[in-house]
Amino acid sequence: MKVKGRGFGKDKKIIKKKKNALGPARKRFCRFCADKMGAIDYKDIKRLEVFMTEKGKIVSSRFSGNCAKHQRRIRELINKARFLSLLPYTR
Repeated sequence: MKVKGRGFGKDKKIIKKKKNALGPARKRFCRFCADKMGAIDYKDIKRLEVFMTEKGKIVSSRFSGNCAKHQRRIRELINKARFLSLLPYTR
């Protein structure tokens, strides 16, 4: 016989927390803060292309690992390089 109302009895499901199959997440770090690099230049196309996807989108800081300050600077430089036709808007 089932007991109504409180969820007691055999019908109650036990929810187990799933473990991450990839293991613990690695802490990302800002490569500009870690290397203590001085200035980032809009003419340095190879360095800016690292922060773009194959389609030409700017990679978010969640994936690139940049701090907010350097992510904003990267965005400004990519947009400047796009305006001067050094980088494509889309591919």
